[in-house]
Amino acid sequence: MTFAVQVVSPEQILFEDDADMVVCRTLGGGDIAFLTGHAPFLGALAVWPVVVHRPDGAKVRIASHGGFVQVTGDRVILLSDVAELGADIDAERARAALGRAEEALRADADDVEAQAAAQRARARLEVAGAV
Repeated sequence: MTFAVQVVSPEQILFEDDADMVVCRTLGGGDIAFLTGHAPFLGALAVWPVVVHRPDGAKVRIASHGGFVQVTGDRVILLSDVAELGADIDAERARAALGRAEEALRADADDVEAQAAAQRARARLEVAGAV
């Protein structure tokens, strides 16, 4: 059996389809997989790739830059200020962003903004298949 999946940002519904499974990472909770009939759940999303397993066997990869995941009944909704489908990611731009973040971290390993920028860039590169 499948369930409905939506990835929603303030501007648009980025993705909407049926799925057999959704795998994401939550803050402090690690990776979690949702299947049909999962118990209700609400969690904060980490900056990490989300993988939607479609009924035809295809996998849709989405770079999530934080937000929330809600599971109710036969629906999984990911709410994120910023999320990107793999096909929409400019890998060269993500590599450049990672380079800038790594350079900032070499100067100051405790730079929280650079750490976050590096994590976002790594997620984007992984989703784009450019790692």
